[in-house]
Amino acid sequence: MSVPSPASGLVFALGSAGLYGLNIVYARVAALGGVSGPTVVVYRVLLMLALVGAAAVALRHSLAVAREERATMAVLGISTAFVGLCYVSSVAFIPVTVAAVLFYAYPTFIVLASPFVEGTRLTPALSGVVAVALFGIVLVVGPAFGGLDWRGLVLALGAAAATATQFFAAARCRKTSLTAKMFWIHLIVLPAAIIAGALTGQMASPAALALAPFAVAMTIAGYVIGFLFQIVALGRISAVAAGIIYCIEPVVSTVASTLVLGESIGPVQALGGGLVLAAIVTNILLERSRTAPVVPTD
Repeated sequence: MSVPSPASGLVFALGSAGLYGLNIVYARVAALGGVSGPTVVVYRVLLMLALVGAAAVALRHSLAVAREERATMAVLGISTAFVGLCYVSSVAFIPVTVAAVLFYAYPTFIVLASPFVEGTRLTPALSGVVAVALFGIVLVVGPAFGGLDWRGLVLALGAAAATATQFFAAARCRKTSLTAKMFWIHLIVLPAAIIAGALTGQMASPAALALAPFAVAMTIAGYVIGFLFQIVALGRISAVAAGIIYCIEPVVSTVASTLVLGESIGPVQALGGGLVLAAIVTNILLERSRTAPVVPTD
């Protein structure tokens, strides 16, 4: 049985980040059409569970979790739930742009924690790549920091910490099948999504999805396929490599919002996007050199 190559993991990570970037734009379109975020989240989780369950039956895939990975799976599911819950809640207290900048601090959390979690060495090159990527994100999002509520800051940073935990847990959960991972993660996420919808008072019946059918379909499809690609990617590359690659997500969101929503992008944002892309390319080259086989010289 062949071992999946890190190169394929990088491709899946890029695809996942791109789909997530599109997903948030169409979530905004759906919201403008009258479909609230919590409503979309709850029904997309239900859809994901139905699809995974049907696939498991049709393909006769087991939903069993490897015994030694049960604790890791619990951490993966809980951290995934906290990502959405904290991130969505943070924008009730601070602007979306500020929340996004704080949320995308998670690659830094991953890099800083990797020596303790994965035993990797924190090299100057990797530290520089993360710094460039984060600076690029700040330029892309272009926040206006003023009148910030500490609760929003804590929630956004909590979402970043949960995302870092999610990446580490997924990278350590490689024996359990993809179908089982998808099923159990969303079974854990579902109660959190329902609670978030109930607390915000924005839950609606499935009929509400018809208010913006195309946007809802794009949002759900972007999430479902993006999450699938994410789990595949994190089973093939390190959490550090994936974390930096996912910095492309807000860049994709910015470009897509320009095309779909007619929002403008200035030269500073364009520069930020270029820095993020440069950081991703550098990270890919570093990852390839780290995993390249040694060629005999004699």
